[in-house]
Amino acid sequence: MGSKVKLSELADEMDMQMDDHFQLVNKETGEIVIIMESLVRIAEDGEPYDHLPDWQQEQMELAIDFVEYDMAKYLPIPSQFDINEYGMMEDFCFSIKDSKAQDKLLHAIRGKGAFRRFKDMIIDLDLEEDWYDYRDKRYKQIAIEFCEDNGLEYVE
Repeated sequence: MGSKVKLSELADEMDMQMDDHFQLVNKETGEIVIIMESLVRIAEDGEPYDHLPDWQQEQMELAIDFVEYDMAKYLPIPSQFDINEYGMMEDFCFSIKDSKAQDKLLHAIRGKGAFRRFKDMIIDLDLEEDWYDYRDKRYKQIAIEFCEDNGLEYVE
């Protein structure tokens, strides 16, 4: 096993999912790697890339490495669908001891627009800091489980 995965970096990356990017852990180095899908397609097609700017040249080398080694070397980090932030919000609501505040939060997360209403309600109820602490702990736990499930060593 290579270097250890930094839990804080993994949790942050899970929180900041980007469309059109592969977000991966290099199993050998523990490094979080982000590669644009368009560059992976260029690497898969074997197209020349010397015309790209320097920063994209470095990304292309990562993309080529990813195409060559794929899952032998890289693991995709848990996606937003794996994480289920709605379930996280619901669990947070049930963790609130004040029954009136809990009811308001549970009502806020029902139906379309749940995320926006939830954010507004945690601000109104002065629970914003509590929510972000709760959420950070859950992301960290998901990161730990991901590492353990995949045999990756990790550090705080």
